Amino acid sequence: MRYIIGGVVLVLLLGLLAMSRSSSGTEVSVVRSRPVNGDLGTVLSASGYIVAHHKITVNSKVTGRVEWIGVEKGDHVKEGQVIVRLEDQEFKANVEAARGAVESAKAQLAALVNGSRPQEIQKANHDLDEAKATLMNDKINMERTQKLFAAGVDSKSQLDDAMSKYEASVQRVSSLQQTYALAKIGPRPEDIERARGNLLQAEGQLAFAESQLEATQIRAPVTGTILERTAEKGELVTAQFASTAEGGPQGSVVAVADLKDLQVELDIAQDDFSKLTSDMRAVITTDAYPDRTYQGYIAEISPEANRQKATVQVKVQVKNPDGLLRPDMNANVQFLANEKPGQQVHGALVPITALRSQGAKKQVFLVENEKAVAREVKVLATHSDGYVVSGLNGGETVIAEVPAELKDGSRIRVKK
Repeated sequence: MRYIIGGVVLVLLLGLLAMSRSSSGTEVSVVRSRPVNGDLGTVLSASGYIVAHHKITVNSKVTGRVEWIGVEKGDHVKEGQVIVRLEDQEFKANVEAARGAVESAKAQLAALVNGSRPQEIQKANHDLDEAKATLMNDKINMERTQKLFAAGVDSKSQLDDAMSKYEASVQRVSSLQQTYALAKIGPRPEDIERARGNLLQAEGQLAFAESQLEATQIRAPVTGTILERTAEKGELVTAQFASTAEGGPQGSVVAVADLKDLQVELDIAQDDFSKLTSDMRAVITTDAYPDRTYQGYIAEISPEANRQKATVQVKVQVKNPDGLLRPDMNANVQFLANEKPGQQVHGALVPITALRSQGAKKQVFLVENEKAVAREVKVLATHSDGYVVSGLNGGETVIAEVPAELKDGSRIRVKK
Protein backbone atom coordinates (compact mmCIF):
# COMPACT_ATOMS: atom_id res chain seq x y z
CA MET A 1 0.00 0.00 0.00
CA ARG A 2 2.84 2.32 0.84
CA TYR A 3 4.39 1.79 -2.62
CA ILE A 4 1.12 2.49 -4.39
CA ILE A 5 0.69 5.81 -2.59
CA GLY A 6 4.31 6.74 -3.46
CA GLY A 7 3.72 6.02 -7.17
CA VAL A 8 0.59 8.13 -7.30
CA VAL A 9 2.42 11.04 -5.65
CA LEU A 10 5.27 10.72 -8.19
CA VAL A 11 2.87 10.82 -11.13
CA LEU A 12 1.17 13.90 -9.70
CA LEU A 13 4.50 15.65 -9.25
CA LEU A 14 5.59 14.91 -12.83
CA GLY A 15 2.28 16.23 -14.15
CA LEU A 16 2.61 19.42 -12.17
CA LEU A 17 6.16 19.87 -13.45
CA ALA A 18 5.03 19.40 -17.09
CA MET A 19 2.18 21.88 -16.61
CA SER A 20 4.61 24.35 -15.11
CA ARG A 21 6.94 24.04 -18.07
CA SER A 22 4.14 24.36 -20.66
CA SER A 23 2.79 27.41 -18.97
CA SER A 24 6.20 29.06 -19.10
CA GLY A 25 5.78 29.61 -22.90
CA THR A 26 7.65 28.95 -26.17
CA GLU A 27 11.40 28.75 -25.89
CA VAL A 28 13.14 31.31 -28.15
CA SER A 29 16.64 32.66 -28.79
CA VAL A 30 17.17 36.40 -28.67
CA VAL A 31 19.65 39.04 -29.82
CA ARG A 32 20.04 42.70 -29.01
CA SER A 33 19.40 45.06 -31.95
CA ARG A 34 22.34 47.27 -32.84
CA PRO A 35 21.85 50.98 -33.49
CA VAL A 36 22.98 52.22 -36.92
CA ASN A 37 23.60 55.86 -37.70
CA GLY A 38 25.27 57.07 -40.89
CA ASP A 39 26.97 55.12 -43.68
CA LEU A 40 26.74 51.32 -43.42
CA GLY A 41 30.10 50.73 -45.12
CA THR A 42 31.27 47.59 -46.90
CA VAL A 43 28.93 44.61 -47.21
CA LEU A 44 31.32 42.28 -49.06
CA SER A 45 34.77 42.35 -50.66
CA ALA A 46 35.75 40.25 -53.67
CA SER A 47 38.48 39.99 -56.30
CA GLY A 48 38.16 39.54 -60.03
CA TYR A 49 39.36 40.77 -63.41
CA ILE A 50 38.70 43.78 -65.62
CA VAL A 51 36.87 42.78 -68.83
CA ALA A 52 35.55 44.69 -71.81
CA HIS A 53 31.77 44.90 -71.66
CA HIS A 54 31.55 44.13 -75.38
CA LYS A 55 34.56 42.53 -77.06
CA ILE A 56 33.94 42.13 -80.79
CA THR A 57 35.83 39.66 -82.93
CA VAL A 58 35.84 41.12 -86.44
CA ASN A 59 35.42 38.53 -89.21
CA SER A 60 35.30 38.79 -92.98
CA LYS A 61 32.02 38.36 -94.88
CA VAL A 62 33.93 36.99 -97.90
CA THR A 63 36.86 34.69 -98.41
CA GLY A 64 39.98 36.42 -99.69
CA ARG A 65 43.65 37.15 -99.20
CA VAL A 66 44.73 40.12 -97.08
CA GLU A 67 46.16 42.86 -99.30
CA TRP A 68 46.59 45.50 -96.58
CA ILE A 69 46.06 45.75 -92.83
CA GLY A 70 46.27 49.19 -91.26
CA VAL A 71 46.10 48.68 -87.50
CA GLU A 72 48.31 47.37 -84.72
CA LYS A 73 47.39 46.08 -81.29
CA GLY A 74 46.51 49.01 -79.05
CA ASP A 75 45.51 51.36 -81.90
CA HIS A 76 42.39 53.47 -81.45
CA VAL A 77 39.87 53.17 -84.29
CA LYS A 78 36.61 54.91 -85.15
CA GLU A 79 33.39 53.20 -86.17
CA GLY A 80 33.35 52.64 -89.95
CA GLN A 81 37.12 53.07 -90.38
CA VAL A 82 38.68 50.69 -92.93
CA ILE A 83 41.13 48.49 -91.02
CA VAL A 84 41.74 45.65 -93.52
CA ARG A 85 41.51 45.35 -97.32
CA LEU A 86 41.33 42.07 -99.20
CA GLU A 87 42.39 41.42 -102.79
CA ASP A 88 39.37 42.44 -104.90
CA GLN A 89 40.14 41.74 -108.58
CA GLU A 90 37.73 38.78 -108.83
CA PHE A 91 35.00 40.69 -107.02
CA LYS A 92 35.34 43.65 -109.40
CA ALA A 93 35.03 41.28 -112.38
CA ASN A 94 31.87 39.79 -110.88
CA VAL A 95 30.40 43.27 -110.53
CA GLU A 96 31.12 44.10 -114.18
CA ALA A 97 29.57 40.81 -115.36
CA ALA A 98 26.47 41.43 -113.24
CA ARG A 99 26.22 45.01 -114.52
CA GLY A 100 26.34 43.72 -118.13
CA ALA A 101 23.54 41.24 -117.38
CA VAL A 102 21.42 44.10 -116.04
CA GLU A 103 21.93 46.17 -119.20
CA SER A 104 21.04 43.19 -121.38
CA ALA A 105 17.86 42.53 -119.38
CA LYS A 106 16.91 46.22 -119.62
CA ALA A 107 17.32 46.17 -123.42
CA GLN A 108 15.22 43.03 -123.75
CA LEU A 109 12.44 44.49 -121.63
CA ALA A 110 12.49 47.76 -123.57
CA ALA A 111 12.20 45.91 -126.87
CA LEU A 112 9.14 44.03 -125.65
CA VAL A 113 7.48 47.09 -124.09
CA ASN A 114 8.03 49.22 -127.21
CA GLY A 115 6.59 46.49 -129.48
CA SER A 116 7.25 46.16 -133.23
CA ARG A 117 8.80 49.06 -135.09
CA PRO A 118 6.84 50.63 -138.01
CA GLN A 119 9.39 49.28 -140.46
CA GLU A 120 8.83 45.73 -139.14
CA ILE A 121 5.06 46.08 -139.52
CA GLN A 122 5.52 47.50 -143.04
CA LYS A 123 7.80 44.60 -144.02
CA ALA A 124 5.31 42.06 -142.68
CA ASN A 125 2.56 43.71 -144.71
CA HIS A 126 4.77 43.74 -147.82
CA ASP A 127 5.60 40.04 -147.41
CA LEU A 128 1.88 39.28 -147.05
CA ASP A 129 0.98 41.20 -150.22
CA GLU A 130 3.75 39.42 -152.12
CA ALA A 131 2.49 36.06 -150.90
CA LYS A 132 -1.08 36.90 -151.94
CA ALA A 133 0.11 37.80 -155.46
CA THR A 134 2.01 34.53 -155.68
CA LEU A 135 -1.10 32.69 -154.48
CA MET A 136 -3.18 34.29 -157.21
CA ASN A 137 -0.69 33.25 -159.90
CA ASP A 138 -0.48 29.72 -158.52
CA LYS A 139 -4.28 29.48 -158.51
CA ILE A 140 -4.51 30.59 -162.15
CA ASN A 141 -1.76 28.14 -163.11
CA MET A 142 -3.51 25.29 -161.30
CA GLU A 143 -6.85 26.01 -162.99
CA ARG A 144 -5.13 26.13 -166.43
CA THR A 145 -3.36 22.85 -165.73
CA GLN A 146 -6.66 21.20 -164.71
CA LYS A 147 -8.23 22.14 -168.05
CA LEU A 148 -5.21 20.94 -170.03
CA PHE A 149 -5.18 17.67 -168.06
CA ALA A 150 -8.87 17.18 -168.81
CA ALA A 151 -8.12 17.76 -172.53
CA GLY A 152 -5.26 15.24 -172.36
CA VAL A 153 -2.57 17.79 -173.02
CA ASP A 154 -0.81 17.87 -169.58
CA SER A 155 0.19 14.85 -167.58
CA LYS A 156 -1.03 13.90 -164.13
CA SER A 157 2.34 14.86 -162.58
CA GLN A 158 2.09 18.37 -164.02
CA LEU A 159 -1.34 18.72 -162.44
CA ASP A 160 -0.02 17.48 -159.09
CA ASP A 161 2.83 20.00 -159.18
CA ALA A 162 0.50 22.86 -159.90
CA MET A 163 -1.86 21.86 -157.06
CA SER A 164 1.07 21.50 -154.61
CA LYS A 165 2.39 24.97 -155.42
CA TYR A 166 -1.08 26.41 -154.90
CA GLU A 167 -1.54 24.72 -151.52
CA ALA A 168 1.92 25.90 -150.41
CA SER A 169 1.03 29.45 -151.36
CA VAL A 170 -2.20 29.18 -149.35
CA GLN A 171 -0.24 28.11 -146.27
CA ARG A 172 2.33 30.86 -146.75
CA VAL A 173 -0.35 33.52 -146.99
CA SER A 174 -2.02 32.20 -143.83
CA SER A 175 1.31 32.24 -141.94
CA LEU A 176 2.19 35.76 -143.08
CA GLN A 177 -1.26 36.97 -142.08
CA GLN A 178 -0.58 35.76 -138.52
CA THR A 179 2.86 37.36 -138.57
CA TYR A 180 1.40 40.66 -139.72
CA ALA A 181 -1.31 40.55 -137.07
CA LEU A 182 1.22 39.81 -134.30
CA ALA A 183 3.47 42.59 -135.52
CA LYS A 184 0.60 45.06 -135.16
CA ILE A 185 -0.52 43.70 -131.74
CA GLY A 186 2.97 43.56 -130.20
CA PRO A 187 4.43 41.08 -127.67
CA ARG A 188 2.34 39.07 -125.16
CA PRO A 189 1.92 40.54 -121.62
CA GLU A 190 3.37 37.33 -120.19
CA ASP A 191 6.58 37.85 -122.17
CA ILE A 192 6.85 41.40 -120.86
CA GLU A 193 6.37 40.24 -117.25
CA ARG A 194 8.96 37.51 -117.75
CA ALA A 195 11.40 40.14 -119.01
CA ARG A 196 10.66 42.31 -115.97
CA GLY A 197 11.42 39.34 -113.71
CA ASN A 198 14.70 38.70 -115.53
CA LEU A 199 15.65 42.35 -114.99
CA LEU A 200 14.88 42.16 -111.25
CA GLN A 201 16.94 39.01 -110.95
CA ALA A 202 19.86 40.62 -112.77
CA GLU A 203 19.66 43.71 -110.54
CA GLY A 204 19.65 41.48 -107.44
CA GLN A 205 22.75 39.68 -108.66
CA LEU A 206 24.43 43.04 -109.27
CA ALA A 207 23.55 44.24 -105.76
CA PHE A 208 24.95 41.01 -104.29
CA ALA A 209 28.17 41.33 -106.33
CA GLU A 210 28.57 44.96 -105.20
CA SER A 211 28.04 43.97 -101.55
CA GLN A 212 30.69 41.26 -101.93
CA LEU A 213 33.08 43.83 -103.38
CA GLU A 214 32.32 46.26 -100.53
CA ALA A 215 32.97 43.44 -98.02
CA THR A 216 36.59 43.24 -99.18
CA GLN A 217 37.05 46.44 -97.14
CA ILE A 218 36.68 45.37 -93.52
CA ARG A 219 35.61 48.23 -91.26
CA ALA A 220 35.68 48.77 -87.50
CA PRO A 221 32.19 47.94 -86.13
CA VAL A 222 32.54 50.32 -83.15
CA THR A 223 34.78 53.07 -81.89
CA GLY A 224 37.33 51.45 -79.62
CA THR A 225 40.77 49.92 -79.22
CA ILE A 226 42.34 47.01 -81.10
CA LEU A 227 42.91 44.21 -78.57
CA GLU A 228 44.15 41.50 -80.94
CA ARG A 229 45.45 41.30 -84.50
CA THR A 230 45.03 37.76 -85.81
CA ALA A 231 45.74 38.18 -89.55
CA GLU A 232 48.72 39.41 -91.55
CA LYS A 233 49.26 40.62 -95.12
CA GLY A 234 49.14 37.73 -97.57
CA GLU A 235 47.15 35.44 -95.29
CA LEU A 236 43.83 33.97 -96.37
CA VAL A 237 40.77 34.88 -94.33
CA THR A 238 37.51 33.05 -94.70
CA ALA A 239 33.84 33.60 -93.95
CA GLN A 240 33.06 29.87 -93.83
CA PHE A 241 35.74 27.90 -92.06
CA ALA A 242 38.98 28.49 -90.19
CA SER A 243 42.03 26.31 -89.74
CA THR A 244 44.38 25.95 -86.83
CA ALA A 245 47.09 24.64 -89.11
CA GLU A 246 50.02 26.90 -89.93
CA GLY A 247 49.29 28.83 -93.12
CA GLY A 248 45.61 27.85 -93.04
CA PRO A 249 42.76 30.33 -93.50
CA GLN A 250 42.04 32.63 -90.57
CA GLY A 251 38.56 33.03 -89.11
CA SER A 252 39.02 36.62 -87.93
CA VAL A 253 41.25 39.62 -88.52
CA VAL A 254 41.13 41.68 -85.30
CA ALA A 255 39.35 41.94 -81.96
CA VAL A 256 38.14 45.38 -80.87
CA ALA A 257 36.50 46.76 -77.72
CA ASP A 258 35.45 50.10 -76.29
CA LEU A 259 37.76 50.60 -73.29
CA LYS A 260 35.43 53.29 -71.99
CA ASP A 261 32.90 50.54 -71.32
CA LEU A 262 34.57 48.21 -68.81
CA GLN A 263 33.33 45.77 -66.17
CA VAL A 264 34.82 43.71 -63.37
CA GLU A 265 34.00 40.01 -63.61
CA LEU A 266 33.70 38.27 -60.23
CA ASP A 267 32.89 34.79 -58.98
CA ILE A 268 30.93 35.21 -55.74
CA ALA A 269 30.69 32.25 -53.37
CA GLN A 270 27.13 31.04 -52.93
CA ASP A 271 27.42 31.59 -49.16
CA ASP A 272 27.96 35.32 -49.79
CA PHE A 273 25.60 35.75 -52.73
CA SER A 274 22.59 36.66 -50.56
CA LYS A 275 24.44 39.79 -49.39
CA LEU A 276 24.26 41.33 -52.86
CA THR A 277 21.35 43.05 -54.58
CA SER A 278 20.81 44.40 -58.09
CA ASP A 279 22.36 47.82 -58.75
CA MET A 280 24.34 47.67 -55.48
CA ARG A 281 27.11 50.28 -55.43
CA ALA A 282 30.75 49.28 -55.36
CA VAL A 283 34.22 50.78 -55.06
CA ILE A 284 36.88 49.31 -57.36
CA THR A 285 40.65 49.31 -56.98
CA THR A 286 43.39 47.54 -58.95
CA ASP A 287 46.68 45.98 -57.98
CA ALA A 288 48.38 48.04 -60.69
CA TYR A 289 47.13 51.39 -59.35
CA PRO A 290 46.22 50.88 -55.67
CA ASP A 291 46.02 54.62 -55.03
CA ARG A 292 43.20 55.07 -57.58
CA THR A 293 39.57 54.20 -56.91
CA TYR A 294 36.70 53.81 -59.36
CA GLN A 295 32.98 53.89 -58.72
CA GLY A 296 30.79 51.07 -59.95
CA TYR A 297 27.55 49.17 -59.57
CA ILE A 298 26.29 45.64 -60.14
CA ALA A 299 25.26 45.54 -63.81
CA GLU A 300 24.76 41.82 -64.35
CA ILE A 301 24.10 38.75 -62.22
CA SER A 302 24.33 35.37 -63.92
CA PRO A 303 20.95 33.57 -64.03
CA GLU A 304 22.65 30.29 -63.10
CA ALA A 305 25.34 29.20 -60.66
CA ASN A 306 28.58 27.36 -61.35
CA ARG A 307 28.12 23.90 -59.87
CA GLN A 308 31.81 22.98 -59.84
CA LYS A 309 32.98 26.23 -58.20
CA ALA A 310 29.85 26.75 -56.05
CA THR A 311 29.86 30.38 -57.20
CA VAL A 312 27.64 32.85 -59.04
CA GLN A 313 29.17 35.18 -61.63
CA VAL A 314 28.59 38.89 -61.05
CA LYS A 315 29.69 41.77 -63.29
CA VAL A 316 30.28 45.25 -61.90
CA GLN A 317 30.11 48.18 -64.31
CA VAL A 318 32.96 50.71 -63.96
CA LYS A 319 31.36 54.16 -64.01
CA ASN A 320 34.47 56.29 -64.50
CA PRO A 321 37.11 54.28 -66.42
CA ASP A 322 40.23 56.06 -67.62
CA GLY A 323 43.11 55.21 -69.91
CA LEU A 324 44.90 53.28 -67.17
CA LEU A 325 42.50 50.35 -66.90
CA ARG A 326 43.19 47.36 -69.13
CA PRO A 327 41.22 44.16 -69.74
CA ASP A 328 42.41 41.19 -67.62
CA MET A 329 43.86 43.43 -64.88
CA ASN A 330 43.32 42.21 -61.32
CA ALA A 331 40.62 44.21 -59.56
CA ASN A 332 39.32 44.37 -55.99
CA VAL A 333 35.69 45.28 -55.39
CA GLN A 334 34.10 46.46 -52.16
CA PHE A 335 30.30 46.24 -52.27
CA LEU A 336 28.53 48.96 -50.31
CA ALA A 337 25.22 48.72 -48.52
CA ASN A 338 22.34 49.53 -50.79
CA GLU A 339 21.37 52.93 -49.40
CA LYS A 340 21.48 55.81 -51.84
CA PRO A 341 24.80 57.68 -52.21
CA GLY A 342 25.11 60.24 -49.42
CA GLN A 343 22.11 58.88 -47.55
CA GLN A 344 22.48 58.77 -43.77
CA VAL A 345 20.69 55.73 -42.36
CA HIS A 346 19.19 55.83 -38.85
CA GLY A 347 17.75 52.61 -37.50
CA ALA A 348 18.70 49.29 -35.98
CA LEU A 349 20.41 46.19 -37.33
CA VAL A 350 18.58 42.86 -36.84
CA PRO A 351 19.21 39.33 -38.21
CA ILE A 352 17.47 38.32 -41.42
CA THR A 353 15.70 35.50 -39.55
CA ALA A 354 14.15 38.02 -37.12
CA LEU A 355 11.80 39.42 -39.77
CA ARG A 356 8.38 38.00 -40.50
CA SER A 357 6.25 39.09 -43.46
CA GLN A 358 2.63 40.04 -42.86
CA GLY A 359 1.38 40.62 -46.38
CA ALA A 360 3.32 43.63 -47.70
CA LYS A 361 4.42 44.58 -44.18
CA LYS A 362 7.39 43.42 -42.11
CA GLN A 363 7.51 42.88 -38.35
CA VAL A 364 9.86 41.73 -35.63
CA PHE A 365 9.06 40.37 -32.16
CA LEU A 366 10.46 42.02 -29.07
CA VAL A 367 10.70 40.45 -25.63
CA GLU A 368 8.77 42.36 -22.94
CA ASN A 369 7.74 40.84 -19.58
CA GLU A 370 8.18 37.26 -20.83
CA LYS A 371 5.89 37.94 -23.78
CA ALA A 372 6.45 38.36 -27.52
CA VAL A 373 5.41 41.83 -28.69
CA ALA A 374 5.07 42.38 -32.47
CA ARG A 375 6.59 45.58 -33.84
CA GLU A 376 6.09 46.72 -37.44
CA VAL A 377 9.33 47.80 -39.16
CA LYS A 378 10.52 48.92 -42.57
CA VAL A 379 13.68 47.60 -44.23
CA LEU A 380 16.04 50.48 -44.99
CA ALA A 381 19.10 48.62 -46.27
CA THR A 382 20.73 45.23 -46.64
CA HIS A 383 23.84 44.57 -44.57
CA SER A 384 26.20 41.61 -44.35
CA ASP A 385 24.85 40.86 -40.82
CA GLY A 386 21.15 41.29 -41.62
CA TYR A 387 18.72 44.12 -42.30
CA VAL A 388 18.78 47.72 -41.17
CA VAL A 389 15.20 48.59 -40.17
CA SER A 390 13.31 51.62 -39.00
CA GLY A 391 10.97 51.41 -36.04
CA LEU A 392 13.72 50.38 -33.62
CA ASN A 393 16.28 52.55 -31.88
CA GLY A 394 18.80 49.83 -31.11
CA GLY A 395 19.30 47.99 -27.85
CA GLU A 396 15.91 46.20 -27.98
CA THR A 397 15.79 42.50 -27.19
CA VAL A 398 14.65 40.87 -30.44
CA ILE A 399 13.66 37.25 -31.05
CA ALA A 400 16.38 36.05 -33.42
CA GLU A 401 14.47 33.19 -35.07
CA VAL A 402 10.70 33.57 -35.04
CA PRO A 403 8.80 30.26 -34.60
CA ALA A 404 5.92 29.78 -37.03
CA GLU A 405 3.36 29.45 -34.23
CA LEU A 406 4.46 32.60 -32.39
CA LYS A 407 1.84 35.34 -32.12
CA ASP A 408 1.69 38.84 -30.67
CA GLY A 409 1.31 38.46 -26.91
CA SER A 410 2.44 34.80 -26.75
CA ARG A 411 4.27 33.76 -23.59
CA ILE A 412 7.93 32.98 -24.24
CA ARG A 413 10.90 31.53 -22.46
CA VAL A 414 14.39 32.74 -23.41
CA LYS A 415 16.97 30.07 -24.14
CA LYS A 416 19.84 30.04 -21.68
